[in-house]
Amino acid sequence: MKPLITALLLTAGSVQVYGQTETVRMDTIKTVDQDKYRVTTNHFWDNWFIGAGAGVQHYFGDHNKQMKFSETLSPNFSAYFGKWFTPGIGARVGASGFKIVGVTQNGAHSTGERYDGKPWDGYWLYNKEFNYFHLNGDVLFNLTNIFGGYRPDRFYEISPYAGLGWMVTNDEPKAKEVSANLGIYNTFRLTNALQLTLDVRGSLVNDRFDGELGGRKNEGSLAAQIGLVYKFPKRDWDKSTETVIRYDQQVLDRLRDQVNKLAADNDALRRQLAESKNEVITDVKVHDRVLAAPILMTFPINKSTVSNEARTNLGFFAKVIKAGSPEVVYKVTGYADKGTGSPQTNERLSRERAQAIYNVLTREFDVNPNQLKVDYKGGVDNMFYDDPRLSRAVITIAE
Repeated sequence: MKPLITALLLTAGSVQVYGQTETVRMDTIKTVDQDKYRVTTNHFWDNWFIGAGAGVQHYFGDHNKQMKFSETLSPNFSAYFGKWFTPGIGARVGASGFKIVGVTQNGAHSTGERYDGKPWDGYWLYNKEFNYFHLNGDVLFNLTNIFGGYRPDRFYEISPYAGLGWMVTNDEPKAKEVSANLGIYNTFRLTNALQLTLDVRGSLVNDRFDGELGGRKNEGSLAAQIGLVYKFPKRDWDKSTETVIRYDQQVLDRLRDQVNKLAADNDALRRQLAESKNEVITDVKVHDRVLAAPILMTFPINKSTVSNEARTNLGFFAKVIKAGSPEVVYKVTGYADKGTGSPQTNERLSRERAQAIYNVLTREFDVNPNQLKVDYKGGVDNMFYDDPRLSRAVITIAE
């Protein structure tokens, strides 16, 4: 039976040797995603823009069809600001307006000047004019980026939009009406920050907005404006990146072969144990050179409290220490994450963590204090896998 126990201990030792001599090298490679439809989502304060425009509008009033089209046109101005949430979807709010011109039969907003065109059902029409402003909010859909993919140097982009608004005139008779808006927002790249715009907007409001009810259920306006828009930085979109971790395949293959060999040895040992279950063990001696494998205990941030899970592992570790040679000394080394806390705090934490492990081993599991040596390193850079959690730790290993 003594050879069997010795074989078990040698097998455990071989695992330790394999773990110490083989190092798996990992290379982290970042590659840029070549998919033109996929970008990185920007922060809230990125991709804002502000713009203004000027142009002309035509108002579809009850009697304006009696006029020449050129006589129905009036100046129109706008200002707005907004944000692109993705290269394909954005939103903006703004205001537009100035004045509306046309003709009236009932005298609403009349200038007092009779229209010299043709009469309407035997009644003369009068010119009308009134000021107004239009508050609006729109959702924009950049079809160029949606269907063609994002490209920062593209010269022309087209963005249909839809939204709601609030159209107001404070001239008598006053009116305030909800509007529905549709339009096409065209942009032409001048620089990275500046674009020329052509904005064509159609708005629909209730028939009573101009102070006159007629044969229409609704009326509205059609406006076209030329303008400029400025894009605040950050104004571009970053391409997505992919992280690839590459391992040393030769080392992995060797480790796999070693694991398979150990599995075969374990199967053989199980068979020997099964065959010897009826034998009486009269003399069991633990080999003096058996060492406990290094053990890593991690801690929460800014803490030196030993968890119950860690205590359980320390209990197993203590059994191996006490089963080995009393001359073997184990070094208990405390660490802290350099990226968190001041140097003074990290030095204190690393010392308290090492002492906490020492106290558990000696007080709870009766490990001989002469077999333990306490050390601490303060704050250190990430020691394992670039993971700061694995630096908030204590490592116990035989010297």
